[in-house]
Amino acid sequence: MVVGDFAIDLDTIVVGAGPGGYVAAVHAAEMGQKVAVVESTYLGGVCLNVGCIPSKALIQVSHNYQTAKNSADQGIEVADAKLDFEKVQAFKNSVVKRMTNGVGFLFKEHKIDVINGTAYLKNDHSLRVISGQHGQTYTFKHLILAMGSHPIEIPGFKFEGRVLDSTGALALKEVPKELVIIGGGYIGSELANAYANFGAHVTILEGTKSILGNYEPDLVKVALKDFKAKGIDVITNAMAKQAEQTADGVKVTYAVGDQEHTVDADYVVVSVGRRPNTKDMGLEQAGIKLDKRGLIEVDAQGRTSVKNIFAIGDIVAGAALAHKASYEGKVAAEAISGKPTTVDYHAMPAVCYLDNEIATTGLTESEAKEKGLDVKTAKFPFMANGRAVSMKATEGFVRLVFMKDTHVMVGAQIVGPDASDLISELTLAIESGNEIDDIALTIHPHPTLSETLMDAADVGLGMPTNI
Repeated sequence: MVVGDFAIDLDTIVVGAGPGGYVAAVHAAEMGQKVAVVESTYLGGVCLNVGCIPSKALIQVSHNYQTAKNSADQGIEVADAKLDFEKVQAFKNSVVKRMTNGVGFLFKEHKIDVINGTAYLKNDHSLRVISGQHGQTYTFKHLILAMGSHPIEIPGFKFEGRVLDSTGALALKEVPKELVIIGGGYIGSELANAYANFGAHVTILEGTKSILGNYEPDLVKVALKDFKAKGIDVITNAMAKQAEQTADGVKVTYAVGDQEHTVDADYVVVSVGRRPNTKDMGLEQAGIKLDKRGLIEVDAQGRTSVKNIFAIGDIVAGAALAHKASYEGKVAAEAISGKPTTVDYHAMPAVCYLDNEIATTGLTESEAKEKGLDVKTAKFPFMANGRAVSMKATEGFVRLVFMKDTHVMVGAQIVGPDASDLISELTLAIESGNEIDDIALTIHPHPTLSETLMDAADVGLGMPTNI
């Protein structure tokens, strides 16, 4: 039984300690606010504990494993490269621990209090935190909501046993011989790539006409070529029907058109999207408005329909990306401190971490034309880059999207080695209003992958040096 209590008065409370919440808390503290964070599960949220960070650790190890097995042409012969998946998981867990401990250190350094439990709003200036049988009420001047999201569970695929969500997929104790992944978005594709690298046979069931539907077809084509080489089966326009579990496996039934099929696997992973964590926490009692999808409505500073309450990350509209949440957290913290800062999504980078990474920022050519912009594109292949050749990583290209008359950058897409790092220069170029001339005239060190950005700009100027 939860007993009554006397309210504790606080200044700024942040609900959720993920990449949005913890960054908001730290930034608010840096600007002089007294901050407390309410967290129900673990510091770092889904991203650091069971999402972005552990998945990238597994992806990197899987890439290293393949490199060890396939470097004979470079004079490195490994007679029998062995995979100890228990150690792989131990390494992944050590990475997670280091990063989450870092969040705890930041909170301590900035004198941010952590309140363990689940928050329920009572009104627009108070909430109650429940932890086990104990409850405590807190009042606040300002509140930042950053509760994140959870995986969508589909009919016929209850998360239990051998039916996993992405969290379960990252925690497997062994590499499955057969793995089915329902949903070919970036999470499903990343998991498919990693486990295929580890030696699993992977089948992706995608409900639409293509995997990675948020990316342009020529980017996806590079991924599909690599998937085919890895033996990954990609079945599109496939609607998952049900999973039948046995003691040592699971049978997945799916339909393509009016034809039903089955596939046997050791595990099936459902990765069809995520839903915001906005239910059953009293948002309506505080007068906070939600849209039809359960997302909290906010203005350009992240302010909700209640002027002293802000919301960021997966619970508001826009891409469900950790770096977007962190950015919004900074904006909300500054708004509380009275600064005129507003969000600007002019160039929001997005990355899919495959062996040939996909990274985008700003507008695609088609998006730019839909907005009435008169744009051109310039493309440069990695096969013409010396560093890429030396890395045996020549698949893919860099593409710049820019205004035809002024040459001002409005977008970029990359598929290939280290795209996740290369995209930042192009994001800065777009945010700064740079022209492709600026990129072309910027001295890039040789030999580096970054030269492909300069070379693409040269192509756009009609003076291609290296092709």
